Amino acid sequence: MTEEGRAEAEAQASAGRAPGGSAAVHSCVRPNSSARVNGVRIDPVTPAEFLSIVRSFQECRASHLLHFCAAHPTVEARHDPEYRALLNKGDLNLPDGMPVAWAARTDGAPTMRLTGTDALSLVAAWGVQAGLRHYLFGATDDTLARLRDNLELAHPGIEIVGMESPPFRPISDEELDATAERISASGADAVWIGLGAPKQDVIGDRLRRRNIAPTLFAVGAAFDFVSGTKRRAPAWMSRLGLEWVHRLGSEPGRLWKRYLVGNTRFVLGVASDRVRGRGPA
Repeated sequence: MTEEGRAEAEAQASAGRAPGGSAAVHSCVRPNSSARVNGVRIDPVTPAEFLSIVRSFQECRASHLLHFCAAHPTVEARHDPEYRALLNKGDLNLPDGMPVAWAARTDGAPTMRLTGTDALSLVAAWGVQAGLRHYLFGATDDTLARLRDNLELAHPGIEIVGMESPPFRPISDEELDATAERISASGADAVWIGLGAPKQDVIGDRLRRRNIAPTLFAVGAAFDFVSGTKRRAPAWMSRLGLEWVHRLGSEPGRLWKRYLVGNTRFVLGVASDRVRGRGPA
């Protein structure tokens, strides 16, 4: 945000702050309706509504976590109550995959797909004018460097104030405290977390509780796609809900179980919930 906007927003939010900087009251826009997919809340918003909500999160200044949910995380959450509860605490849950958007529609919510990749582009473009400061957390150093270069090329004037490649293992509280201090010191307004689900959702929740920035986005493969280290599926495949076929063909050894087994579990879970009229609590 611009210095004037940031100062005004912080002044407006100060009355709702608890001692120690944690947020006591949120003064931000929330979706009017939601759907459930395998027990996970999905918020149906248009791209314009998404940006409006992100803008309100920035003005609120408390930390907000946004999850981008493909089919796989909802299947995992269906069978893991703790993970399901974590996702349902999210401030905004977007349908990252067409199957999730379609499943949300069967629950009565007119839902558009909004991927983490598209959200990154939307917020980056809006953020240039708004003076948004970005922090990139995830992937490898090489991927982060390519991601930064491509974002700066696509969005001249974008302000990237830090980037960090965490270890490919569980991150201790001490390590995450140090990360939180670095992000807070950078003055970041938007933190982008690209670690894959469920790790990125768990890390995002831990960082949100440290109140490090107004918006934290758990965006999955967006870092790979925007950096160019992996190719995104053609638009026609995405529209038909066949992006998983493209990804399976690109990484069959790593993804065969997720898609061939996981997609079956996804469909069976959604169908069961709609027949019974309820899903996991």
